[in-house]
Amino acid sequence: MKRSAVRELLKLTERPDMISFAGGLPAPELFPLEEIRVAVASVLATRGNRALQYGETEGVPELRDWIAARFRQPGLPITRSNVMIVTGAQQGLDLIGRVLLDPGDRVIVENPTYLALLSAWRPLGIEFLAAPSDSQGIQLEGLDALLLQAPKLLYTIPNFQNPGGTSLNCSRREALVEWARRNNVGLIEDDPYGELRFEGTPAPSLMSLDARLTSSNRQDDRSLQGNVAYCGTFSKVLAPGLRVGWIIAPEELLEKLVQAKQAIDLHTSSLSQHLCYQLLLDGVLERQIPRLQKAYGERRDTMLAALTRYFPEGIRWNRPEGGMFLLVTLPESLDAKDVLQEAIRHNVAFVPGEEFHLNGQGKNTLRLNFSNASPARIEEGMKRLGEVVRQQLSAKGIV
Repeated sequence: MKRSAVRELLKLTERPDMISFAGGLPAPELFPLEEIRVAVASVLATRGNRALQYGETEGVPELRDWIAARFRQPGLPITRSNVMIVTGAQQGLDLIGRVLLDPGDRVIVENPTYLALLSAWRPLGIEFLAAPSDSQGIQLEGLDALLLQAPKLLYTIPNFQNPGGTSLNCSRREALVEWARRNNVGLIEDDPYGELRFEGTPAPSLMSLDARLTSSNRQDDRSLQGNVAYCGTFSKVLAPGLRVGWIIAPEELLEKLVQAKQAIDLHTSSLSQHLCYQLLLDGVLERQIPRLQKAYGERRDTMLAALTRYFPEGIRWNRPEGGMFLLVTLPESLDAKDVLQEAIRHNVAFVPGEEFHLNGQGKNTLRLNFSNASPARIEEGMKRLGEVVRQQLSAKGIV
């Protein structure tokens, strides 16, 4: 195990003069503070004893029912028994690894992939297999070659991936689900950013696509079966400090996940769960999502425009349709870690993309977060960063 580079950078970026594009942080000024104050008072007044007491490991039943109803659709028969509340989606990933992975197992991940997933599963003694990805998500052409190494699971963030900001297109989603089922490779679908769409058309979840295959092959469609475990969270759309996420999975898998969670923390905070449920009842989520979509979309546009304005030619970046991140690719002669050291002296920070890559790749990439800083600070920060990159290229005789 080692400390997370992102979490360590956050300590540095708490300086008030630092413009940070490093952390995957929501905008704190957009937290629904007043609605949360009202919800806390309501919870304590109406069910305070329950909210302050120990609870079921699976989670507050009413909250599980709400999540099941939100994701249920024809052919996808999700009920309370398929939902477990976890302490943020990160704990969900940790539990899945503890239950499904043994030392020596192999897991396919996009390259690059979510840094905290690597941190959670590396101590289990597994091997990660890198599948290349492009602007449309994971590339299926390389998956068959990885089958020779007998992977047990494939992990993916299909919507506005961290760190790349890319999304898996519809045809690849269908093909990936079919490939995984055909080759007996379990799919872990991590979807923390799916609600944060600024443009484009939402694509079906891997879980729903897999359910269609399952229902076509069996008579009983009254219970959730299938080859996908789905992780979600309220951290990006309500507030990360609540630490409330969930796993949706078939009952057989959920039973083992419950046993693993009992050994870790007994259950997720009862107060946080009841508070989330009250916010849902009060309609806060449905008001908050459009607010975040508008604000984050404007911040993304500000960052993209600033990249064009301030960065030298020959540098590439993607245009995410939602989420919180984009990935910048510098010339191969530059190391993003060297750029970061100089950028910090100019009071601007980012995360070197190498942290998210496997096989020593990504040294010339950097991840930028656009959700946390105001448009004015994004403009100033990108101006500073563009000048740092220009200086680094000039020092190497490139510009």
